Amino acid sequence: MARPSTALGTNGSPLDVLSDFPAIPADWSYLDTAATSQKPQPVIDAITRAYGETYATVHRGVYQRSADMTIAYEAARERVARFIGAGSANEIVFVRGATEAINLVATCWGGTTLKAGDRILLSQLEHHSNIVPWQLLRDRTGIEIDVCPLTADGKIDLDAAEAMLTPQHKLVALAHVSNVLGSVLDVRCAADLAHKVGAKLLVDGCQAVPRLPVDVAALGADFYVFSGHKLYGPSGIGVLWARPELLDAMPPYQGGGSMIDRVSFERTTYAPPPQRFEAGTPHIVGALGLHAAIDYVEGIGLPAIHAHETALVTATREALRGINSVTLFGPEDSAGIVSFAMEGVHPHDIGTILDEGQVAIRAGHHCAQPLMEALGVPATARASFGVYNGLADVDALVRGLERVRRIFG
Repeated sequence: MARPSTALGTNGSPLDVLSDFPAIPADWSYLDTAATSQKPQPVIDAITRAYGETYATVHRGVYQRSADMTIAYEAARERVARFIGAGSANEIVFVRGATEAINLVATCWGGTTLKAGDRILLSQLEHHSNIVPWQLLRDRTGIEIDVCPLTADGKIDLDAAEAMLTPQHKLVALAHVSNVLGSVLDVRCAADLAHKVGAKLLVDGCQAVPRLPVDVAALGADFYVFSGHKLYGPSGIGVLWARPELLDAMPPYQGGGSMIDRVSFERTTYAPPPQRFEAGTPHIVGALGLHAAIDYVEGIGLPAIHAHETALVTATREALRGINSVTLFGPEDSAGIVSFAMEGVHPHDIGTILDEGQVAIRAGHHCAQPLMEALGVPATARASFGVYNGLADVDALVRGLERVRRIFG
C-alpha cells in the first residue's frame, strides 16, 4: 500500500495513493465518493484471494478450511469493533448496509419498545434510509415523528433540538455527516440532549467513518450504523453497533440458519447477539474485504484523511465562489463534500457535461428530498472527495463548470 507523502503526488495530493486504485485511470476525476468509494488494491486482493484460494462457509464446517474461514470472518468482526471503539466484538452485527441496519433497529427495537404516543426526532438533512423506516414504524405503531431544523449554514440545530425534546421522545436519529452538505454533527452533544429526556441516540455514520475517527463509547451513541462500500470496502456489507444491553433485549430480525440455539416444531430458542441478527449464510467475503479496507484506511490515518479532504473542500469552495452563477450549500468546514447549484442549469445537465470532460460528480436529490425542499431547490450537484483525489481533480471540476457556463450562456 502506498503511504502518505509530504510531497504532492501526480494529481496534486499529499497522500499520493492514487496508484493503489486500479479502477481510476489517470485522465478521470472521480468525485462521487459520498455515493460509493473506489476500491484499493489490498481490498481487491483480499476479495480475490478469499474467492479464489480460501473460500468455504463459516461456523458449521468441521473441515479445516471452514474453520480457517470462520476465524477470518470473526477476526473481521473484531477489527470493526476496534475501529469504532466498541467494547466487544459481540456488539458488532454484520448487515447488508446502513439501510438494513436502520431497518433492523426500527423493527427489532422500535417495534417492541415504542408505542402510540411515543415520539422520534429526526433532522431536515437525513438520508431517506433514516426517514422511511421510521415512517413505516409510525404506520404500524402510531408513534409521531418530529423534524429538527438546520442552522443557516446547514448544520443540525442542536439548540432547536434541545427545545423540541420531551420525555415522550424515545429516539433521536441523526446523521454524523450529511451526505449532501458535509456538515458534521456534534454527536456527544446530541447524545447528552437525547439522554437528558431518556431517549436513545442512533447515528448514521456512513459519511463519517471514511473521514473521521469514530469512538462510539466517547460519542455516547446507543446505535451506530455504517456501510462498507463508502469505506473503500465491498458493497453488500455493513455494520450495526449497539449497546450490548439493547441487543440482548431485541428479538431476531429474520429467522433461519445460524441465528438459532435449538429448533423444534413446538418451539425455537435463539442464539445470543450478534448471531441472533445474522440469519443465513453471511456475506463472508464482504466481511474480509471490509477488514482489508479498515486496515487500508488506518494505514493512511483518519486524521491525515480528514486534513486532506478538508484542504480539497476549501480549495473547491474558494474556486466555485469565483464563478458568479454558482450557489454553494453547506458549511465552510464541511467534511469531504461540496454541494452546489448553477443558475439556469439543471444539475443533471451539469453532470452530463462534466462527464464529457472525464469528471464524475453526483446530480439529483441524493436520497434527501426533504432537504432539497428546505434548501428551495429540486436538486443539487455534488462533488465528494476521497483519499485518491487531489488538486488536479479540483482544477478539472472548475474547468468543466466554466465550460458548462459557456454552453448555457
